[in-house]
Amino acid sequence: MTFTHGYAANGDLRMYYEVHGHRRAGEPPLLLIPGGGSTIETSFAGLIPALLAESLQVIAVDEEGHGRTAATDRPLTAENSADDVKAVLDELNVDSVDVLGFSAGGHTALALAMRYPASVRCLIAASTFVSRDAVSDDFWDGMAKGTLAEMPEVLKDADRRLNPEPGHLERLFDLDRQRILTFPGWPDDDLRRITARTLVLGADRDVMSPEHAVRMSRVIPGARLMIVPGGHGDYLGELSASGGDLTAMRTIVPYLLRFLEE
Repeated sequence: MTFTHGYAANGDLRMYYEVHGHRRAGEPPLLLIPGGGSTIETSFAGLIPALLAESLQVIAVDEEGHGRTAATDRPLTAENSADDVKAVLDELNVDSVDVLGFSAGGHTALALAMRYPASVRCLIAASTFVSRDAVSDDFWDGMAKGTLAEMPEVLKDADRRLNPEPGHLERLFDLDRQRILTFPGWPDDDLRRITARTLVLGADRDVMSPEHAVRMSRVIPGARLMIVPGGHGDYLGELSASGGDLTAMRTIVPYLLRFLEE
């Protein structure tokens, strides 16, 4: 199976990307965008081999300050990250992708679909939200008061392996925390401009409520909705949620493939 990797520049930002597998004639690659505090490996180490087994080509990225993508002086926002991802697609001469964004990476995926509609054929918005009322007041209070000590150890260990220099993990935590705290949400009119075929995907014990997922699916034109058993990301094999148990992920993959192939 082929594997390449590199960096694409967007101003001062150099986004790390990986390309797994061969391109299928007439089919776009599937772009994977990890969640907050995460890397390609912690979000998708189990999912990528499952997709390759189905002959999909996969592009995966590390967002700013995460994994192998260094931080710059600008704020980490969905819109900035969407522009970084577009630079990756341009670097690879890829005109159109299917995209799966998980959690905060789902914000980037949504922003990509809104800012560059011709570049996104299918959108899977996984365990993400589009308005601040999607989560409880306790969530926002916890985010405002949260400390690095509360970050899952597997995510901290993953960052330390890639970025052992002092202060990197603290910078990562602050970037993600500010990203969520300052997230304004999107007006319904912006979401209604999404032209990509969309699947809103969440879990019944997710961070955001199933009711919010229903609302998202009704606002985004023609969107499908899928609520699965589980928590925040275990159904994708995300390491901190699944603990390495890929049972739920293996159950979900055929449904994702069916959506992409429709």
